[in-house]
Amino acid sequence: MSARRDVLARRVRALGFDMIVTTEPENLFYLTGFWGEAYGVMDARGRAGRGGRRATIIAPALEAGRAISEAAGADIVSADRGSELVKSLAGIVKGSKACADCQSYPLMMALKKAAPGLRYSSKPLTLSRAVKDAGEISTIRRASRIIDGMFELCASEIRAGMKESELQAVLMAHATERGMFDTGYRSTLNPLIVAGGPNGALPHAQVTGRRFADGDLIVVDLTLRHKGYVTDATRTFGLGRVPRRARDAYEAVRESQELGLRAARAGVSCADVDAACRDSLKGAGWAEYFVHSTGHGVGLDVHEAPAVSAGSKAALERGMVVTVEPGVYVPRRFGVRIEDTVVVRHWRAAVRPAPLCQGFDGALAVCGSLQILFRPPFSSAVSTRAGRRSG
Repeated sequence: MSARRDVLARRVRALGFDMIVTTEPENLFYLTGFWGEAYGVMDARGRAGRGGRRATIIAPALEAGRAISEAAGADIVSADRGSELVKSLAGIVKGSKACADCQSYPLMMALKKAAPGLRYSSKPLTLSRAVKDAGEISTIRRASRIIDGMFELCASEIRAGMKESELQAVLMAHATERGMFDTGYRSTLNPLIVAGGPNGALPHAQVTGRRFADGDLIVVDLTLRHKGYVTDATRTFGLGRVPRRARDAYEAVRESQELGLRAARAGVSCADVDAACRDSLKGAGWAEYFVHSTGHGVGLDVHEAPAVSAGSKAALERGMVVTVEPGVYVPRRFGVRIEDTVVVRHWRAAVRPAPLCQGFDGALAVCGSLQILFRPPFSSAVSTRAGRRSG
């Protein structure tokens, strides 16, 4: 936490500010280790004292006790909700040049009225969070291994006649027993995607009561949070006698994703990683069915910097954590997506084995470790159960 705050302080000073305020729970957690209803403040001036640079949390009484027990290197100030929280914050930052990440317009106006020198800027936190430290990567790695187990569970549980919602229930029970929780992000009612047959043609399909049938491709996208951090991965399973066109699409996506993983290394532009996947699908004749960007950063948010897209101006840096997730979606027929969360490593790409996963020095996969880079050709079980090697 101390090193993280020092990096953040340098970014704050570089933008001409001397204090940073956070009102958003993800950023508060990043700054203090506490996730809750509160404001966080850090003075970026000068050098950190003995024991590291400290932060201050201003919390209502119902959150103060938990903040005291969970926050690291932070002083806790308790105040009533509403204007008293704002007044307490203003007392700390008044007279300074402070930046705040506040996404609420009414709250930002109240803060600026109480502390006229306050300005909006989330850039120091956005830039700092994009590159993960060793502790963050370790947490994401643990989460990813849990998701690996969930994909094994899919391969053993999927059967003809099973409902999408029934598979979701099995997966969520497995996840919660291991400290994984849904992300609850606003753009979807359900953070998990379990989509069989024609439902798989919807990239953000909602889980339904549709029953799996022989010949289905089944897209399972697991986006879950563990100790604050998100990991995101997708596999496509084949059930029984899968039609040739669907098999061809699977193989095209598999090859596209492998090329994207090879490209994802420090110093490479995010646009070039997107192009590696997109050009591969274009060459295979599936480009019109690839309707989203190749990936995105993950961390305390499901989608955060950098964007791995054709229009991205960012370059990958060592320590970034991004997804590589090309897909093909044929309306009313089927969908295929293969997605891994990867940690960006050294610039030189060379194949090497790693515990429970296989990857490159350039992009070490921390999710989907069973068959990450060299998945076998598409195969489905001869029975009506999902093939274990279908992806």
